[in-house]
Amino acid sequence: MSNDRTRRSGGSSRDMAEAAFKSATTKPAELPPAKPAIPNAKEMVSLRLDRDILDHFQKAGAGWQERINDALRKAIGK
Repeated sequence: MSNDRTRRSGGSSRDMAEAAFKSATTKPAELPPAKPAIPNAKEMVSLRLDRDILDHFQKAGAGWQERINDALRKAIGK
């Protein structure tokens, strides 16, 4: 008779307890990062560059980050 009860309730007590535990302890899927609220805002990142590349952009002085950004923008055709 326990077989009939298992079928009616959707599974054994153990199966239901394991399902409840799993749903309570499973980390939800992470959402993709939100888009910045300000369009075209600059975003701080950490980037590893070869020393000669960095020297090339820094030799002209201040604004080297913008020059790297401009070069990358050209590289992607924008």
